[in-house]
Amino acid sequence: MSWSASQYVSFENERTRPVRDLLAAVPVAGARSVVDIGCGPGNSTEVLAARFPGAAIAGFDSSPDMIAAARKRLPEVRFELSDIGAWQDPGPFDVILANAVLQWVPDHAALFPALIAKLAPGGSLAVQMPDNLEEPAHRLMREIAEDGPWAARLADAAQARTVRHDAQWYYRELRPACAAVDVWRTTYHHPLAGGAHAVVEWFKGSGLRPFLEALDDTERAAYLERYETAIAQAYPALADGTVLLPFPRLFIVATR
Repeated sequence: MSWSASQYVSFENERTRPVRDLLAAVPVAGARSVVDIGCGPGNSTEVLAARFPGAAIAGFDSSPDMIAAARKRLPEVRFELSDIGAWQDPGPFDVILANAVLQWVPDHAALFPALIAKLAPGGSLAVQMPDNLEEPAHRLMREIAEDGPWAARLADAAQARTVRHDAQWYYRELRPACAAVDVWRTTYHHPLAGGAHAVVEWFKGSGLRPFLEALDDTERAAYLERYETAIAQAYPALADGTVLLPFPRLFIVATR
């Protein structure tokens, strides 16, 4: 799947707020080596650099468009094109940041211990993942995919979601290898000006991508029209046209 950095940063303030909250809870002091895995356009890396001034910072992402945007934003940081599943650097790292990315990576039972193993003693893995697959916005993506002329081609997109677990599962899996594990869930309520169309634009930069990329231009327009109509019913606009979008997210700070 291709990513669009410009589409993603259309809601940069809203997308960056969770990483600020996440890094504020990291207990590491005096970090020397930190890395942003799945760095996107560099907005999370920018927060990481501010949180740990003086540390050696690196970032990588699997999207060429995202890496180009990150390099333009932070030319002093080393950014590389790479995939989390193929990441071979053994570390050790004082902080590994994974902001809004591990929900795209399968097999968390193997992935999370592998990331913990790359930490220096006392280092932290800081993770934030959207926890919204059962929210109306995501349920409607799947329902519209399954009920249209595109159903056969969108079957994989509707079903191929990385299995996500609850807070208890992550705590139970991580605690034996960690000195401390902090897990919490927060629901942000983002005010989006522009009604249902703004909600659609938000998800075009994330959850809608696997559905839209499987369609041609005509089908994509038809899918989005149906989706926006359904979104308008699920998320009624306030009197000024603003939609308050509830967005639950799961946070994990696991310290070795």
